[in-house]
Amino acid sequence: MRVTTSAEAAALDARAISGGTPARELMQRAGEAAAAAIARAYPDVAGAAVNVYAGPGNNGGDGWVVAHALAKLGARVYVREAGEARGEESKSARAVAAPLVTQGESRDARFVVDALLGVGATGEPRGEIAACVARIAQARAAGATVVSLDIPTGVDADSGSATHAVHADLTLTFGTMKRGLTIARGHTGRIVALDIGLGADAPADTMPRLIDARWVRGHVPPIAADAHKGTRKKLIIIGGQLGMAGAPMLAARAAMRSGIGMVRLVVARENVPVAQGAVPEAPAHEWPETANDVENVVTHWADAVVIGPGLGASYGSRALFERVLRAFRGPVVLDADALNVFAGEPEQLAELLGDRPALLTPHPAEFARLLGVRVDEVLANRFEIGADLARRARATVLLKGVPTVISSARGERFVSCAGTPVLAAGGSGDLLSGIAGTLIAQVSDALVAGACAAWAHGRAAELAGRGFVRGVTLADLDGALREVWHETLPTLEPPVLAELPAVGER
Repeated sequence: MRVTTSAEAAALDARAISGGTPARELMQRAGEAAAAAIARAYPDVAGAAVNVYAGPGNNGGDGWVVAHALAKLGARVYVREAGEARGEESKSARAVAAPLVTQGESRDARFVVDALLGVGATGEPRGEIAACVARIAQARAAGATVVSLDIPTGVDADSGSATHAVHADLTLTFGTMKRGLTIARGHTGRIVALDIGLGADAPADTMPRLIDARWVRGHVPPIAADAHKGTRKKLIIIGGQLGMAGAPMLAARAAMRSGIGMVRLVVARENVPVAQGAVPEAPAHEWPETANDVENVVTHWADAVVIGPGLGASYGSRALFERVLRAFRGPVVLDADALNVFAGEPEQLAELLGDRPALLTPHPAEFARLLGVRVDEVLANRFEIGADLARRARATVLLKGVPTVISSARGERFVSCAGTPVLAAGGSGDLLSGIAGTLIAQVSDALVAGACAAWAHGRAAELAGRGFVRGVTLADLDGALREVWHETLPTLEPPVLAELPAVGER
């Protein structure tokens, strides 16, 4: 599943048309697939009153096809036009549907279809479009279910900005996942991507790929029947300055939930007894003071190292970081203060990392400090900017956020849309570090480890919250990790390509 800009989505449509698929056929496929998806999601739509708001462009044409299909199912369909249909395809779809629908709106509509503006629209809705957006909001407030076609009207397909936009309960998007949908999750509701025949025309290597459960299951190695703690790998977590012992302990617990064989905590001397008492499964050691200490505590034992949770951003922290990385040449995950101590110096970090598998896991502010840019620049370019840092640091970069984008130094990109605001809490990033540390130890591939860890972390939030945010703790999130690795893979019946759940509290 590809994640595209509006221009990329339009280019794929154009490729399909130039390859012999008529534009009218693409519109028919989109509308019929959307109507079928609505009927599957809401079986009571048959016989119910449905208001369809149709814009003048192709999105409106899709709406006319949906109106026709729902009317044939027995729904009482009303269509309010926000401008005269422009294209020949839209005019044709309108002509076919008009005899079966009623012009205008129903006051008691239980369902609303938003077919006003598509992915090519920019700026705030104006005029009659804006009036229809307001009517949709009123209907939803009164209890109607809102379904948007391709993208909720008013949501920018590239940036996700949504100043005056439709709030949908279900968004049915066509062919690809649009970037704006992955950002504006508060406006999209549940997202279902539907196949309309563009897959064979998609360029293989230029667009980010959406991570799903099946991809993760195919890349996380199973634990063999004769496995022992050594074959499940050994992970060291370095951090935990005075007053921050909890961070590495959270990472250790997530690592154990993710299948690691052994964990060792390396923390400030004062925190050794605290860490040992709180996580008895993980032996605790104080920070190594010399290269010989690093050899004894880290190098001769670890398969991978996580550095950063609760480390502190001081001169001593950087010295410890450099001491460890010069002696240990295996895979590493760098988070939090392990990144902050290299603010503005990604090339110096690259020298220490060399050619080992390395995963950096910054949030936008840490990313901005490391690359020496503004946070708003990071957010505005979240799909591309990670690749810049990945090249300069010679590492894979997992840029946390909504969505999380994972970029390799080779230019490959993955997008994880798993997660909820449950993750917007201090300490959740430490859990991610533990998951990523386990996976990089077991697969020795930073890109695969980062992509799988981001998805598993997000999926744990979905399972822990079950649609809620308040009242869900990091302990719940940690416990949900057990379920992540063993839940039954979802079945996607054609033409469904991908599904993302609704997130946040309505």
